[in-house]
Amino acid sequence: MVLVYSIPMRTRFRGITVREGVLLEGPAGWGEFCAFLDYADDECAPWLACALEAAEQGWPAPVRSEIPVNCTVPVVSPERAHAVVAASGCATAKVKVADPGTPLADDLARVEAVRDALGPAGAIRVDANMAWDVDTAVSAIRELARAAGGLEYVEQPCRSIEELAAVRRRVDVRIAADESIRRAEDPLKVAVAGAADIAVIKVAPLGGVRRALAVAEACGLPCVVSSAVETSVGMAAGLALAAALPELDFACGLATLSLMDGDVTTDSPRPVNGYLPVPAHPPAPDRFAEFAADDETTARWLARLDRVRNLT
Repeated sequence: MVLVYSIPMRTRFRGITVREGVLLEGPAGWGEFCAFLDYADDECAPWLACALEAAEQGWPAPVRSEIPVNCTVPVVSPERAHAVVAASGCATAKVKVADPGTPLADDLARVEAVRDALGPAGAIRVDANMAWDVDTAVSAIRELARAAGGLEYVEQPCRSIEELAAVRRRVDVRIAADESIRRAEDPLKVAVAGAADIAVIKVAPLGGVRRALAVAEACGLPCVVSSAVETSVGMAAGLALAAALPELDFACGLATLSLMDGDVTTDSPRPVNGYLPVPAHPPAPDRFAEFAADDETTARWLARLDRVRNLT
């Protein structure tokens, strides 16, 4: 069975206001294919591999039963950021910064509000999504660290590995690599150890749990498993990856269901005291009818699915 969903976002996130994707049923359960629309077909192939792994094979055995998670703070007002963190129950917050057209002063105010909501013991990490050059990154990171009362790490401040390495040499905050790994031509061979302190691993762009485990081993860094803003069906694969990693030193970015105005299942995992349970298998999309895509969107996604399948 193949189902196409369309779910509104609560807040604009990564430039989108509606999350769309495909749910695939196989002998092992359900998988999710939801590569962002700006991805070319060849970049989508790992996303489909991840969905087929979940639907046809299942996942490796877990080594832990629950995963520590951060809450995610989009580019919103300080008041809204404070409310998001306070309601999350998480001790770690990931704050989006450097959104196009948003001044650093707004990012600083958002980070200060997050610190107030978390209290002094909470951890704050920021994600710049490759927005800065080296000098801008160094200056912004120093200001953000002061506003936050300390940062756990900064995710992908610049585009290239060489730029990450240059920033890392000039700041006292950990640097995390995300796009440098998952959008590399060969994630298994990308050398990030000298450019980053942490690897952010996303299961769908890396081709599934088993492939992502191999990437995590190859990069030789502590890993944070993060979502690609999937429904609970796709999120289950991220939880399976986090559960299978030999070591998990940092909270994971897998509590992103709150970014969407709904879910395809009644079995949505919600953080309890900052942790998510590890599911044995993806949940069934028993609420799909509420979020079924219209005919035009469905046709577009089915055509995309066929194109990507023909590449594999």
